[in-house]
Amino acid sequence: MKTRGFEIISSYKEQQVNIPQRATKGAAGYDFEAAETVVIPSIWQQQAKGQAPKPVLVKTGIKAYMAEGEYLELVSRSSNPLKRFLMLANGVGVIDSDYYNNEGNEGHIMFQFLNFGYEEMVIEKGERIGQGIFKPFLLADEDTVENERTGGFGSSGKK
Repeated sequence: MKTRGFEIISSYKEQQVNIPQRATKGAAGYDFEAAETVVIPSIWQQQAKGQAPKPVLVKTGIKAYMAEGEYLELVSRSSNPLKRFLMLANGVGVIDSDYYNNEGNEGHIMFQFLNFGYEEMVIEKGERIGQGIFKPFLLADEDTVENERTGGFGSSGKK
């Protein structure tokens, strides 16, 4: 019986996507790679053009399964802001257990980045972009939520 792990989503099965791995036996996070090459524009260049800065979704081609009562936390690599001027637009990402195989996008995990450097940044296919850490979570007393997920990325709470 599978407890937690990663799979390649069906639309990326033939595209040489790597399953996230830990770099060392003491590492908490599983390294995610970009599934395709992406250009992330500078927020300053966007502003100079009169455009509002907008995060760019970097696809991984990966979905994650886990037990009920767990989630996968997505965090940036420590080198992203220091060396590449990239930050996660949402601070951290939360992948819920019911995101796996959802009807909207099969549970495709994506990282959303902003580039606060002066030049556009290119992320090449296969580059490590962030980490995923499996974590348990606790529920409050009297928690009686019965709603089911009805969509994919950013769908919870929508009516």
